[in-house]
Parts: sequence; structure tokens; C-alpha cells
Amino acid sequence: MAYVYLVVAILSEVLATVSLKLSAGFSRTVPSVLVVVGYLVAFSSLSAVLRLGLPVGVVYAVWAGVGVALVAIIGAVFLGESITAVQIGGIALIIGGVLALELGGSH
Repeated sequence: MAYVYLVVAILSEVLATVSLKLSAGFSRTVPSVLVVVGYLVAFSSLSAVLRLGLPVGVVYAVWAGVGVALVAIIGAVFLGESITAVQIGGIALIIGGVLALELGGSH
């Protein structure tokens, strides 16, 4: 169940972050509401994950790393933002680091 909450935390944080861009400085109502609701859901879900006993370092690395990668991909694919080969390499390194933390703690 902890991983379900972690997925909810990641997806709601990504929704909130993308909505922050779309809110145009909080001048658009719907995206602005999605920012607030998304972050509330993200942090509530993150709190539930930690309460269920997953290690904070691993949880934060997965949450932040996957969130960064998804936001960068969404920005490039849907928001017309540029992405370079170096940035793609950086995303791959983030994912590799998250995997190393997750797999390294499973002994």
C-alpha cells in the first residue's frame, strides 16, 4: 500500500508543478486551484508513505527523482520546452541514482 501512496504523491506533485506553469503567476483560476490541491495531496500521500515505514531517504529520492524526470518530459512533449542531450543524460542519471538507492537498500 505504501507504494500506491508514493505513486499518488508523485503524480499529484507532477500535476501541481505543471499547473504552476499553466497558472501564469496564479492569474488563471483552474490551474491555480490544481497547484494547491495537487501539493496538498502530494504531501499528504508522502506523509502516509513515511507513516507506513518506508525509509525517508529512499522515499524522497524516488518522489523527487521521478517527479523531476516526469516534469522535464511533460515540459518537452506537451509544453514545447526544449530538451538537450545533456538534459536527457541528466534525467537518466537521476533515474539511475534512484534505482541505486532503492536496490542498495534491499539487502
